[in-house]
Parts: sequence; structure tokens; C-alpha cells
Amino acid sequence: SGVAWNESQHCRLLGPEQGQLCRRHLEAMPGIVRAARRTQELCQHSFADMRWNCSSIRRAPSFGPDLLTGTREAAFVHALAAAAVAQGIARSCASGELPRCSCGPGPAEPPAPGSRWGGCGDNLSHGLQLGAAFTDGSARAGPGAAPGLRAVNRHNGAVGRAVLSDSLDTRCKCHGVSGSCSVKTCWKGLPDLGEIASDLKSRYLAALKVTHRLVGPRKQLIPKEGDARPVTEMDLVYLINSPDYCTPNPQLGSLGTQDRPCNRSSVGSDSCDLLCCGRGYNTYTEEVQERCRCRYRWCCSVVCRRCRRSLQRHVCK
Repeated sequence: SGVAWNESQHCRLLGPEQGQLCRRHLEAMPGIVRAARRTQELCQHSFADMRWNCSSIRRAPSFGPDLLTGTREAAFVHALAAAAVAQGIARSCASGELPRCSCGPGPAEPPAPGSRWGGCGDNLSHGLQLGAAFTDGSARAGPGAAPGLRAVNRHNGAVGRAVLSDSLDTRCKCHGVSGSCSVKTCWKGLPDLGEIASDLKSRYLAALKVTHRLVGPRKQLIPKEGDARPVTEMDLVYLINSPDYCTPNPQLGSLGTQDRPCNRSSVGSDSCDLLCCGRGYNTYTEEVQERCRCRYRWCCSVVCRRCRRSLQRHVCK
């Protein structure tokens, strides 16, 4: 994201649709790269304590089957990436990084009593428009892909942008004598992407398995199970069941959980029982050094000793 993007040097490395957008919007590319890196960080953070820990996302753009075959995990990544790109562009507009856009339009509703609209809000509409063009251009199914994969990817990208849109809220700054806040200047802003990732993680856990079938004049995504609730525009959807990710299986995109640290006292997804898939775990004792017996010395420093303590680590067999 720190490089000056060049049409021939960088844009040609992207797919046809993204390459065209890259050439037309070179100034937006550093922000899009930052969004991709933020997607990687948040995905790994969100799934750090689960069997699938999103480590495969580090191989981007050379994804494995876990992110290319319409799995529940791919649904989360597509949605988060779409939200991250749209948010990044919206904020770049407001910060003055992009010459083709600026602050978001002022809200249509009247401000709250004692406040006024002002400041520079995130340009959500521009972020959604350009973000959709860019991320939907990467959501095409490759050769031999399952039918409906492109529709699923586009749907999940739209869910990510919808969650982002719903998160737009009012931010205010106080003005007045001695901080009295007699008048507030307010604008519309987007939250940190971590909040969006948390929302999408909940939707990942409740995702619907679907099929792409002809309903009336056009194909639609409908639940695979006949008694499942209808698919809504806020549901993440997937086409195939994920492996259990317990053992390595390159054909399924499973890296296994051997040598993963686990929590012996937990009953959640990071517990040794669940994370190690019943194989058991090894316990190691380490000695660590840390600061201790700290005291304040006048003036003006804190003096500490170095203490040793034993630390137990539990690792899946």
C-alpha cells in the first residue's frame, strides 16, 4: 500500500475486470490494498480459537479449496473483504486522499436539538459503489467451479456491504465555553472494521446452505433443506459443507490442528477437547522472565526486578 501504483506494473497483475478498474482508479488502490490486509488480520483474529483459524488467507491471492469452493468460511471472507474495501474507500474520500470524491453528503433528517450537521462524514455511497464494482469483479467462479458459486460470492459480498451500511452512525464534537457543549457539530461516520467482523462472525455461525435453482423466470439462491427459512439479504450463504479441519487434507483445504496451542481449562472452541479433535494434547513447561516488584522512585522512574516463573503450554497431538 506504500507504493505508487503503476498501470503497467501493477494493474496487469489483476484479473480483467479488476485490472480495468485499477487503471481508472489508480489513486484508490493503496486504500484497497490496506483493506485487503485488514481483512487478513481480522479474519485470523476472529477465528484464532477455532479449528479453521483463517491461516490460509495468508496465501492470497492463491487461495485453497476452503476459500474457493463455496464454503461457510469463504462466505465470511467474501463478506468481510467487501465491507473492508467499501469502508476503506469511504474513509479515503473523507480524508481527502481521492480526487474524485470528498466528504459524504449531509444527512436528510434534521439534527438533534442543540446540534448541527457539519464536519466531514465518511462517503459511504461512493465506497459502496466503487467497492461493489471491485469486489464483485473478483467474485467470479473459476473453471470447473460449482454452479452458482458466482451468485453465492456476490450475495455474500452484498451482505458485507449491507452490514457496513447499517453501521453508519452519528458522531459529534462539542463546542462551547470551557467545554460546556452548548452546541454540537455532528456527522455520519463508520465504526472500526472490527465491529463489522464481529457481526459477520455471528452471521457465519448462522449461515444457510443453499442451492442455485431456477425459480420462475430466473435462477435464485434457495435453502438446500426444504424446511429451512427463506434466504434474506442479510444471511450469509454457502454451497458445500466444510470439512471438520481436524486432519490435514489438501484436497479439502484442511491444514489440521496438530501442534496448535489449546486451553485446557476452557469449554469453548479453543478447549483442548474440541481443538484437538479427541486426539489429546501434550503439556510443556516453560520458564519465562517478567518484570516484578516494581516501585516508583522519586523522581521520575519506575524500577522493577526480573522474576522467573513457570508457564504451562498445552499443544494438540
